[in-house]
Amino acid sequence: MQSPIFIDQAFIEANTNFADLVYGLQMGFSNNDMLTPERHHHDFPNKQSGADTTMLLMPAWQDGADAGVKVVTLSPNNFKLNLPSIQGTYLYLDAESGVVKAILDAKSLTNKRTAAASALASSFLSNPSSKTLLMIGTGALSPELIRAHSAVRPIEEVLIWGRNSSKAEQVKEILSKESYAIEVVEDLESAIPKADIISTATLSETPLIHGAYLKAGQHIDLVGSFKPHMREADDEVLRQAKVFADVKSMAIQESGDLKIPLEQGVISMDHILGDLFDLCQTKDFFERKSSDITLFKSVGYALEDLVAARYYYKKWTDVKSIP
Repeated sequence: MQSPIFIDQAFIEANTNFADLVYGLQMGFSNNDMLTPERHHHDFPNKQSGADTTMLLMPAWQDGADAGVKVVTLSPNNFKLNLPSIQGTYLYLDAESGVVKAILDAKSLTNKRTAAASALASSFLSNPSSKTLLMIGTGALSPELIRAHSAVRPIEEVLIWGRNSSKAEQVKEILSKESYAIEVVEDLESAIPKADIISTATLSETPLIHGAYLKAGQHIDLVGSFKPHMREADDEVLRQAKVFADVKSMAIQESGDLKIPLEQGVISMDHILGDLFDLCQTKDFFERKSSDITLFKSVGYALEDLVAARYYYKKWTDVKSIP
């Protein structure tokens, strides 16, 4: 039996076209024949690092086609070890035989598909003429989110804010060859109203975006707050925004940005208008007014992983078939 191929980080980095990946995700959310059971979510203590590690097991499959499962750990204090917080592996399978076709680097896969999902939401929810993007957070997801949003909107200026400005400078350097202007900002409060799109990817447990600083027409992309006690936006942001999620049923349980305001009566379920299935499957599901403030809450979904694994597997086989 042929051994599975290994698709590493270098291949994924070199073979990503965000416009194509966003389109692949749109096709994935456009139908209901990809099955995605609830993911297994486990927290276990790490006394030495002083923070729990989260382990996620995320399966998905399409009858007669392919299947896959991602095993990921998220360790918030990995920065102390000079390691990314996300570690993991993706197994890509033939759905009928169960044969493992490929093993993919899950960290890169996750970063790319997460950024592409945010860009997919932005293509429905943000102002089509959005030119200024504010990136809050300086981790491995930050440059991916910037590139992905820029693939669906005409971004001309990127503002980067992080608690550590030297890390923000590193993100700026990574993107130095891109066409848009990039500025590291020190004052988040004054940067928020300058942006057409605000994207956050942090491990913050307290809000960084405050509704008092928003302006009409903005789009907010919340990617952090993956646990029920974490928040990146305050109550006033939720009150003002037209709210969507990647998968509504998961987002209201897993993210403090939605779970806490719902439990405290700040918003009701009616305030969350839909998710990526609604946006992709129903024509003109949401018609944006120029003054609308829109919000997308991402928690991650195994369908996205399977679509991305399929995308990179095809890239790999296409490259290997070239004489």
